[in-house]
Amino acid sequence: MTENTQTPSSPNPELPTQYAPAEVEGKLYERWVERGYFEADENSDKPPYTIVIPPPNVTGSLHLGHAFEHTLIDALTRRKRMQGYETLWQPGMDHAGIATQNVVERELAKEGKSRHDLGREAFVERVWQWKGESGGQISGQMRRLGDGVDWSRERFTMDEGLSQAVQTIFKKLYDDELIYRAERIINWCPRCLTAISDIEVEYQDDDGELVSIRYGSGDASIVVATTRAETMLGDTAVAVHPDDERYRHLVGTEIELPLTGRRIPVVADEHVDPEFGTGAVKVTPAHDPNDFEIGQRHGLPNLAVMDERAVITAHGPFQGLDRLEARSAIVAALRAEGRIVAEKRPYVHSVGHCSRCKTTIEPRLSMQWWVKVGPLAKAAGDAVRDGKVKIHPQEMEKRYFDWVDNLHDWCISRQLWWGHRIPVWYGPNGEIVCVGPDEEAPSGEGWRQDTDVLDTWFSSGLWPFSTLGWPEQTDSLAKFYPNSVLVTGYDILFFWVARMMMFGLYAMDGTPPFHTIALHGMVRDQFGKKMSKSFGNAVNPLDWMDTYGSDAVRFTLARGANPGVDVPIGEDWVQASRNFANKIWNATRFALMNGATVEGPLPDASEMSATDRWILSRLNKTVAEVDALYDDYQFSKLSEALYHFAWDEVFDWYVELSKTTFFAGGEGARVSGRVLGEVLDVMLRLLHPVVPFVTETLWTTLTGKESVVIADWPTDSGFRDEAAEKEIELVQQVVTEVRRFRSDQGLQPGQKVPARLELGGTALAPHEAAIRQLLRLQPEGEGFSATASLPVAGATVALDLSGTIDVAAERKRLAKDLAAAEKEKAQANGKLGNEAFLAKAPDNVVDKIRTRLAKADEDIARIQAQLDRLPQA
Repeated sequence: MTENTQTPSSPNPELPTQYAPAEVEGKLYERWVERGYFEADENSDKPPYTIVIPPPNVTGSLHLGHAFEHTLIDALTRRKRMQGYETLWQPGMDHAGIATQNVVERELAKEGKSRHDLGREAFVERVWQWKGESGGQISGQMRRLGDGVDWSRERFTMDEGLSQAVQTIFKKLYDDELIYRAERIINWCPRCLTAISDIEVEYQDDDGELVSIRYGSGDASIVVATTRAETMLGDTAVAVHPDDERYRHLVGTEIELPLTGRRIPVVADEHVDPEFGTGAVKVTPAHDPNDFEIGQRHGLPNLAVMDERAVITAHGPFQGLDRLEARSAIVAALRAEGRIVAEKRPYVHSVGHCSRCKTTIEPRLSMQWWVKVGPLAKAAGDAVRDGKVKIHPQEMEKRYFDWVDNLHDWCISRQLWWGHRIPVWYGPNGEIVCVGPDEEAPSGEGWRQDTDVLDTWFSSGLWPFSTLGWPEQTDSLAKFYPNSVLVTGYDILFFWVARMMMFGLYAMDGTPPFHTIALHGMVRDQFGKKMSKSFGNAVNPLDWMDTYGSDAVRFTLARGANPGVDVPIGEDWVQASRNFANKIWNATRFALMNGATVEGPLPDASEMSATDRWILSRLNKTVAEVDALYDDYQFSKLSEALYHFAWDEVFDWYVELSKTTFFAGGEGARVSGRVLGEVLDVMLRLLHPVVPFVTETLWTTLTGKESVVIADWPTDSGFRDEAAEKEIELVQQVVTEVRRFRSDQGLQPGQKVPARLELGGTALAPHEAAIRQLLRLQPEGEGFSATASLPVAGATVALDLSGTIDVAAERKRLAKDLAAAEKEKAQANGKLGNEAFLAKAPDNVVDKIRTRLAKADEDIARIQAQLDRLPQA
């Protein structure tokens, strides 16, 4: 175990009787920040360790998902800092284009205004004003949680440096013909009035209607089915499969499109499934992505029939109707003409919704900017296949490959005012000029800049290197790129991780943005249900921090964090973690009051008792185990290991076994006091990354040193004593078995019982005083009568229960319990032996009866053992 290099002052063993998190957490955090513990130095000779924060939205506040993710990242960075790495946890926020614009537009609406009343420049200025006044509250909440980020490097995706990075990479991609402008079908939100990407569409099953409509008449007619009857106004063809004999005579002809007075062609296309429905589909190229592709193959016109608010623009009686109003009106008109062949309501089908405002999205033909992702996505896939980047847990690789290997070109333009404006100018004679950050924009009459802004994920995709000063070749970029690990949820593997992989490899000459992608799950309630305000189960983590302390919230979250798996959490679990923090506090306080110290060298093993050697052996094994689990991102397992070592082995066993030594005083007490001090020193350092506040207070009190934040991380010294471990295991067996017997007999934990310990030549002999202390066993005394005898671990513990329990009454009670258990067994055996019953009973019923039988057998064995131990009445 490494020695701490901080200069100690005099340790102060005085601690308040109770731990009050609210009184210490805020002060401790500000002290850490003021002393610069979290600041990273790019000129340091230490090896780098870098993690970026997944930038929360500037509109957001700390929710349990943030608290969970931040806890894991903070644990990793605190440990690496203690291990001697130059550690950078990069903080910052995302400008969150659509979300932020919506917030400010709602504020304007309260004043009876829209953004158009202000104009673009004034509106953007208003958003910056809102950001300064109301945005970023999450920063203060991160401090509450204890996030060890380098606040001196805080970035914002719209700040000057990151804006330069965005413009630089746009220009580079444009010059390399990886960005282009084209008219394509996009996902359009009629509420947000902007294009959104595929990954910003949430699909859910909605109740709709499926209407079958006859186009044409007589032999020259075809029935098509649709859930969006309103789009028929924009149909420019009907498609059938080339091999479908039913329609072969119609291919190449035209049929009448109802309600419009137009005639449209019948085309043959391989895309059509002849087995689905009628085997014929209406083709609306301007309002459906698949239809658009069919239209491209057959040279069909693109006829848009809705505006940006999803209002019908086609000439006729439906013009000016909302799409849903038009749907009903069109179906009614078709029904009146006898065109409706069948109607199915409700018809449940998957419908896309805007992930931000939940409005049903509308596929829409639109001129947009696109990233040609083919070569970028291939590089992102190869980086993982070649082992340059590891995904943890490994089973998540398949999801990653399924995504990057099938990426469509990415629509990056958004019809918003808040965001990075596309750096392209259009000239009066059709000129198009892309302008880099160091280039002059064209000026003069007729020149105008593109009005769209870039998708938020475009700028956040640059986060691992733009935050370090790129495109400038800064010392920070040289020191801290690539990131050591990315810790993020599997739910944004596609949104964010794939974008960073593509841009990092492209901009940084093939160097991926991180070595490892460590994916975690989502936080859910204790029943495994997604947390949501609409479900009434959402939790504000600040409320739990106020009640139980930040350490309790952090430990609960870390303890549930299995890689890639969702995390259930309930208030009872946070309360249990608060109890753990209190246990650490109280046990450390007791230890300090009874001689625990870090002063002087650790005594030689020859001076130590078996108990001392046992706890040091277990300590080093725990250090090795925790290190291995950290390196494998097994936060749940390492938290469990620390919990059980601290509570079970240190507090419940070592401290209790050593009490007789401490009370006796002398050299043994001095040695054990120094051992206990060593154990507490190392244990508190191991616990610190997960529960930083309570460990800081206790460790500085124990050692008198400046801060555990900058203490050395413990290392395994290699000390092992298997003989001592086996010896103490025997002690634990004796104590556990006798405690179980006492409990079975109804004895109170503090009730003293005369006993004779027949330890003979066993390894238990040196521990008789401790065993008696732990079990409340008095010496034999005059008139001792061994009414119960327990053979355990090669020894015998004889107890005189004559003055403590009514043996006759206890035998009567146990006999009654035994009879009930035997009756239960007989009934279960009777049913399981009945062939007629087994033939008819469901499997789950039979399984329950087998479980009852097994339980009855266990009860009979347990009760019979208790009876055998009792003296004869």
